[in-house]
Amino acid sequence: MIKKFIVGIDLGGTNLKCALLDSNLKIKAKNSFDTKSFDNKERITQGIADSINSFIFKQGLNRSAILGVGIGLPGPVDTFGGVVHFLPNIPGWKEVNIKNNIERKTKLPVFIDNDAKLMSLAESKAGAAAGYSNALCLTLGTGVGGGLIINGSLYRGKDNAAGEFGHLPINEKGPLCGCGSWACLEAYIGNNAIIKEAVKIFGPEISLEKISRLAKKNNAKAVKFWNEVGKKLGVALSGVINLLNLDAVVIGGGVSCAGKSLFGSVKETIFKRAMSVQAKRVRVLKAKLGIDAGTIGAGYLVKERLGK
Repeated sequence: MIKKFIVGIDLGGTNLKCALLDSNLKIKAKNSFDTKSFDNKERITQGIADSINSFIFKQGLNRSAILGVGIGLPGPVDTFGGVVHFLPNIPGWKEVNIKNNIERKTKLPVFIDNDAKLMSLAESKAGAAAGYSNALCLTLGTGVGGGLIINGSLYRGKDNAAGEFGHLPINEKGPLCGCGSWACLEAYIGNNAIIKEAVKIFGPEISLEKISRLAKKNNAKAVKFWNEVGKKLGVALSGVINLLNLDAVVIGGGVSCAGKSLFGSVKETIFKRAMSVQAKRVRVLKAKLGIDAGTIGAGYLVKERLGK
């Protein structure tokens, strides 16, 4: 029996991650690129196609061994039409049919969805949200993405636009967001916003990874920094928890590596701000699949669409 594979692609504002998965969605090979190294959408699209073709060549596979390609994108998409409406943190993308473009370059079936939805799909099937019927899964990075699991299934909404947690407005007035609105949660706790704040406190050589390491060593300034991020996140989560009576909130992405100074603050804020019944029910969990969640979720998308 010929072994079958799936290619999972996770395009983020910071990194483009690519993985070759077997039919059980175990990663057999992977690579990653800096998104900013591709200076326009044509080069990003070509980079994705080149990665897919490279897996086939380096692994010595026949093209027929690839069941399909799943692509997660950081913004609103038409998941069935294959069109990217726009990407808040990557300029130049508006109503782009990436499905047709990649299929033409690779001669393989391509399926697309929002990256946070795919992370949520992966975490609900094989990660921290497995076993929870109603969960919000978040990915905290350049953007703040979210995916809703309702009654055990990924909830997409009428236009596949549900789950945009990062674009909940948390103030009447506030900073401009990449989506075109203002005072969105992402404008406060997206990487760009918190790095700007971190430079004021720690100086120009700081990185979020360094602050996380400092916080784990109980550095007071670093702990306070992540506490403040956690409070903003916790306030927004409290409203969603009150609305949906969730079983779990799963937090992934680079910011989740901040550890207990972030998670403790989120939990404390939810306990104070959410209604008591909902607050007692919900569990706040760190995502299990780490940086591979998006590519594994892309694999689940392919299997879902092919009925495998």
